[in-house]
Amino acid sequence: MKTRWLSLILALILSGCGEEEPQLTFAPVSYSGEQCVQCPKISVNIPEALGKTKIVTAVNTALTEEIIYLLTFDDSVEATTIDEAITSFKNGFLELKNKFNETIGWEAKIDGKVVYDEADILTLKLDSYIYTGGAHGYGASTFLNFDKQKGIELENDELFKNVVNFQKFAEIKFREKEGIPKDKPINSTGYMFEDEIFKLPETMGFTKDGLQLIYNRYEVASYSDGIIELTLPYDEVDTYLAVDYREKS
Repeated sequence: MKTRWLSLILALILSGCGEEEPQLTFAPVSYSGEQCVQCPKISVNIPEALGKTKIVTAVNTALTEEIIYLLTFDDSVEATTIDEAITSFKNGFLELKNKFNETIGWEAKIDGKVVYDEADILTLKLDSYIYTGGAHGYGASTFLNFDKQKGIELENDELFKNVVNFQKFAEIKFREKEGIPKDKPINSTGYMFEDEIFKLPETMGFTKDGLQLIYNRYEVASYSDGIIELTLPYDEVDTYLAVDYREKS
């Protein structure tokens, strides 16, 4: 008995040493638009962080703001919630329908998931498809990166010690993957980087396979080229990263 109690006391003492990693719990949450013949199809499925900590607030706020940005089409509605954004999307469609006798319905589908949750880093990915008329809709991916210890969302440049150095490295890897000769302009094979200068994508995030860079449609290529991905293994980018991403041993 004494051994068991001593072991328990020792475990409690050791667990109190150092700063513990924030543990996050998520629950799936779904939103949908009104079901009617005249209504656009709207589906939102995301993970909601549970609790009242700083990081929980940061995660849920960032998710809400991103979805509001994707769905807001009615300027008369200043959306502050996902439900209000859904109403804005519906009103945008009905206004267009009434004004131009639009017969093709709109559609919005947004799916979110946790793709990385290790050390200090949490990364969520949103895949969205928005159709508001025309020949085709627009599909895109977005990463949301968070520092769990600080309880904040991270901007892309905060992921790196020196973003310029990382950009030079990423260009080498991008050229290798896409078959662009080192001595040729970055657009020599058909890409559309502005001013013939390689740039990092707006979407970068942590995954189990490495740091993933995603160029969404129209960002550096045509719509038909689709989404362009570049995944860099952690052993190759470790020297450039400014955050503790390492998996738990």
